[in-house]
Amino acid sequence: MRRYQAVLLAVTALVVASIAAYLLYGTGGRQGGQGTALVGGPFTLVDQDGKPRTEKDFRGQFMLIYFGYTYCPDVCPTSLQTMTQAMDRLDSALQAKITPVFVTIDPARDTAPQLKAYVENFHPRMIALTGSEKQIADAARVYRIYYAKAEGNDTTTDYLMDHSSIVFLMGPDGGYVTHFTHTTPPDKMAETLQRIVGGG
Repeated sequence: MRRYQAVLLAVTALVVASIAAYLLYGTGGRQGGQGTALVGGPFTLVDQDGKPRTEKDFRGQFMLIYFGYTYCPDVCPTSLQTMTQAMDRLDSALQAKITPVFVTIDPARDTAPQLKAYVENFHPRMIALTGSEKQIADAARVYRIYYAKAEGNDTTTDYLMDHSSIVFLMGPDGGYVTHFTHTTPPDKMAETLQRIVGGG
């Protein structure tokens, strides 16, 4: 019985790793033969002040981007707090080169005013984005983010969302640089940002 359980756990781990690799790198793990992750692309959304935003607005800046929702009970606020704490560990000149971005995967409830109130709890440079169901789906697709209503909540307004929990670091040209999970400690994230953005 224990042998069977061990085999089942190993197979499950392999499947999860394979799905993660596909989400990040796509078939074959390469884009144009350069080994670049297939993450990021065009989007058209609206920020917490009602201003239209596209990926072009962030050119010239590093972008820490996370997909979640304001009614999330734990993982989303934890991830956004980690982003905030990591940013706070950097000097002001380095912080000015990075824009933290929160994209909702629950546009039905996360209106611009709802997002505006929510992100006041996090880093002052954070921009929150929402849009139509299609606009959110399009943005999630180019960032390879999975999301869906949790089972059993389809007919209520009080529901949870299942979703990927990854913080992506995108470069000034909009290209993927690296990523963090929701379990990455703030110190580790700050260290990586210092090395990549600060060049040391």
